[in-house]
Amino acid sequence: MKRLSPYIALLRRNSAFRRLYLAQLISFAGDWFATVALLGLVLELTGSAAAASLVIVLQTGGFALASPIAGVLADRLDRRRLMVVADFARVPVALALVLVRSPETLWICFLAITLMAIGAAVFEPTSSAALPNLVEEEELGDANVLLGSAWGVMLAVGAGLGGLVAATLGRDAAFAINAASFALSGLLIVGIKRPFQKVRAPSGEDRPRASASPLEALAIVLRFARQSRMLAALLLSKTMFGVGTGVVLMLAVFGRDVFHAGDVGIGLLYAARGLGALIGPFGARAIVGTDDRGILRGIAGSVIVVAIAYGLFPLAPSIWIAALLVFVAHLGGGAQWMLSTYGLQRAAPDEIRGRIFSFDYGLVTLTIAVSTVFAGILSESLAPAVAVWTMVTLIAIAGLAWVWFSAPARRQIARVGEISGEEAG
Repeated sequence: MKRLSPYIALLRRNSAFRRLYLAQLISFAGDWFATVALLGLVLELTGSAAAASLVIVLQTGGFALASPIAGVLADRLDRRRLMVVADFARVPVALALVLVRSPETLWICFLAITLMAIGAAVFEPTSSAALPNLVEEEELGDANVLLGSAWGVMLAVGAGLGGLVAATLGRDAAFAINAASFALSGLLIVGIKRPFQKVRAPSGEDRPRASASPLEALAIVLRFARQSRMLAALLLSKTMFGVGTGVVLMLAVFGRDVFHAGDVGIGLLYAARGLGALIGPFGARAIVGTDDRGILRGIAGSVIVVAIAYGLFPLAPSIWIAALLVFVAHLGGGAQWMLSTYGLQRAAPDEIRGRIFSFDYGLVTLTIAVSTVFAGILSESLAPAVAVWTMVTLIAIAGLAWVWFSAPARRQIARVGEISGEEAG
């Protein structure tokens, strides 16, 4: 309990962050209620893992395509209003999912998923960009751990309960809960009084322009990345994991078709994923810390954990052992997400932070979309176990490439440490 006291204290004293945190918890819970129900629905209507992969592909692909414009908006417009609009606009879209009743109406499902992904592309990077303005500098590390774990908390709770709700009350109930979650999230954010961005400098000063077009925004991000190998490595960290993230699609296949547990089985495996993502950020901060050296070591260690755990996953003799391995894998996944996000928040100036995070999230979601398409194709032509091992191989190769790419940053950090030690001596 003592280790949790800084996080509890932050939630108690900072009402702005508390509201943002609760909004994220509620929104994430609704997302996972809907995702579990959607995966089960598409598998039931089509019997095709490739068709089910479209759920994740559209979620990630829609996010990626909208990200360049969303980043510009996050730096140009009032971030609080932008997040509220993104929430309330998704309420009727989420409710439209109750109209899906047959293969002929699946287009409604896919359209709704895409529109909700666009809303998420506006909301999520804007939230990450705003966070350093809602907490004090010394609170930013704790705030990132809490928000990083929020996704995991609600994946664990939302996916687990979502599977049960879909199985007992019906999928329409899960879709209605998702719609309500967006409304509640928007109401919480409306009540935040603290500014979501700094007051902009006079236009004559040599500062990045918030009015930049998407192409100009990309150029700004690339200039930012060229400043140092450390910054570039942070921007590529999530994408490195995204290369093999199509393996997550196989959780639905294993839960429904391998372990024959239906929506409850899908929910259990996704809940295990969420529990790992919940604990991973706390573990990473305690083990490697949040300085530059710890961030790079933590990300490298995370990919090893993911590869080993998912490599053993197809050998699990029961769904409970499989869930344990998924939990271990996403300890690593949750850790690397928090570490790379914190590093970027600390390094990026406020006036371009929206574009930085839109690029970061957009690149990883695009990679996940491609990875999921590939996993869906593999699942149609290969045995489920072979499909999983193929995706694990991809993430291992991507991880080795990232370790090689980030090596100059690690050497530079080591040299700085040696110089500091000599000066202290």
